Amino acid sequence: MRSTPVLPPLEQWVRGGTRVPVGGHEVFVRQDGPADGAPVTLLHGFPTSSHDWAPVVPALTAAGLRVTTLDFLGFGESDKPRRHRYSLLDQATLVEEVWRRCGTGRTALVAHDYGVSVGQELLARDPSRVTRMAWLNGGLYPDLHRPVVTQRLLHGPLGPLVAPLTTRRRFGAALRGVLGRELCDADVRQLWAAASRAGGHRRAPRLLRYIDERRRHAGRWTAALEEYPGPVLFVWGPADPVSGAHVLARIRTRMPRARVVELAGPPAVGHYPQLEDPSAVAAALGSFLAP
Repeated sequence: MRSTPVLPPLEQWVRGGTRVPVGGHEVFVRQDGPADGAPVTLLHGFPTSSHDWAPVVPALTAAGLRVTTLDFLGFGESDKPRRHRYSLLDQATLVEEVWRRCGTGRTALVAHDYGVSVGQELLARDPSRVTRMAWLNGGLYPDLHRPVVTQRLLHGPLGPLVAPLTTRRRFGAALRGVLGRELCDADVRQLWAAASRAGGHRRAPRLLRYIDERRRHAGRWTAALEEYPGPVLFVWGPADPVSGAHVLARIRTRMPRARVVELAGPPAVGHYPQLEDPSAVAAALGSFLAP
């Protein structure tokens, strides 16, 4: 097990941001780096938060980039309304509103896990808004998505009963099941703190409806991915049982012009490249995104 944390303290990360009103709710947003730097927006995954990106943000800002991160509604420091009908389409609209409030025009986009579907929706709406696109492990192709047992339980009819029983220990066990490289206990505790804040773990069954949305919009989102004309990078952990080497094989077939950085190790990286090997991810993103 890794002994040294890769995440800075969650409280420190939160202090660097602010909560802004969007669509009747408050959304956590950070902006780092020079105000005149080339814009890049980082989209996080399920069930964690923008804090996932903290290990790579310093390298991006050092490269002169203006980095925007946010917590989707239902995640991290953003509001987590109990009876809200969470939707990937609404999350994409939320990102657009954050861009408007921050004065962000055209921007590079980096997306992981849940965020890849939001990214695909944004590309489908207006590919000209995105200057370049980088993807980390996520369900780009719904037919290849392999949810773990915990996700299947939470997404099923028993989800509302299972979700309140989630503990830090169970969260950690599920997380470690998708990693190729271990995280230290301190990092797992911080990821759980963000996920469970304000009862966020109880929202999992509602948030996991994204699995159904991916299937409904598969044709449109696949076209947006494969037909995007700008520069494309994949930074991928092949040891991921959910969206690993089997997804990368299709990416290489369908998108041969894209640049691929496979974090094959040893040991190979799993579902969270930015946490499992932040230096490699920062290097790959820095060289791809730097103006």
